[in-house]
This record gives sequence, C-alpha cells and structure tokens, in this order.
Amino acid sequence: MSGQSLRDRQRAQIRAEIRRAAFRLFIEHGYDAVTTEEIAAAAGVSPRTFFRHVPTKEEVLLAPVRHGGTAIVNLLEQRPATESPDVALINAIITRTRSFDQADIEEWRKALLVAPDVLGKLTMVTAADKERAAKLVAARMGANPDTDIRPGLLVQLAFAAGDYGFQRWVRQSRNRRPLDRYVTEALDAVKSPHWKRKRTP
Repeated sequence: MSGQSLRDRQRAQIRAEIRRAAFRLFIEHGYDAVTTEEIAAAAGVSPRTFFRHVPTKEEVLLAPVRHGGTAIVNLLEQRPATESPDVALINAIITRTRSFDQADIEEWRKALLVAPDVLGKLTMVTAADKERAAKLVAARMGANPDTDIRPGLLVQLAFAAGDYGFQRWVRQSRNRRPLDRYVTEALDAVKSPHWKRKRTP
C-alpha cells in the first residue's frame, strides 16, 4: 500500500468517527444543542482536527449524500454500453444507495430527523455532477446535450426521484422498508421510452 492510500484511509476513518459521534450526540441532545467542540471531544479529536475534516456541523449530516453524486456519476460511466440511458443512470443511483452500511444509515436517519432544517437541504448531487451526468447520458442517447433537452431532463428527474425516495425513507416512521426500496420505487417512475437513442434514417 502506498503512503497516500494509507493517509486516505486514515482521513476516512477520522471522518467516520466524527460522523458517528455527531449522530449519537444529535440523537441524544438534539441537533441545535450540540456544539462542534462537543462532537470533536466525543470523537477523540481536537477542534482543529474536526474543522480540517468537516467544515461545519451541518456538513456532518449532508456529506454522505453530497459526495454521493460524484460516486453515482463514476458508476454511470462504468455501466455496460448495452444499457439504455435511463436504466444505466437508475442502476448507478441504486448501486450507490445499496453501498451504505445499514447500521450507519439507521443512526444517520435518526440524526436527520432531529435536524429538519438540514434535512430540507439534502440533495444527492451538485450542479457539476449533473452536468457531467448529462454528457454521459447524451452520449448513450446519441444526442447533443446543448440542443436536446432529454439528457439534462432525465438527469434532473432521476436525481429528484432519488432525493424524494431518500426523504420518504427518512420520514417514514412505521413499516419502514430498506432505503434502496424507496429509491428504486421512485426511480422506476422515471423510466420512459423518451430516453432511447434516436434512430438514424
């Protein structure tokens, strides 16, 4: 293993410890009552180390999804060329959703419920990720994303559906199913014949 990969693993471990400590404190005391200093102490790191890994308290809750957009686009790039654009994008989102550790996301869900203002800001993708995804989708369609509305529209719809499925999973208190079931159900509604490659005459 190279020094860089070891350093990356160590950084990921510290971020995970900060997240777990923060989630526990949010659940016990409420999001607004917990300070960054308390999170740092519970995670066994200094406040300076906390801010080196997590710029704000809010980012502790938002980061797992925000960084997910880049992972989804990377997965989309790796999907088989035989998949239609909508199926490839949907499969990439679902694969990412299934990659979350079940124990971790259950604590995350409980922490989000005590921070409704933060939950409202939760979205799985940045504008840059959407633009990159639209180009990949356009290539699968044989379309120009600058003149054809469909690639960008599909990306907007799919990510909005994924966000909606995630929000439903967080807010569902009774008879809750696994996260990927909610996301899959929302994404199934996006599938449409409009996303196929145009046939050349």
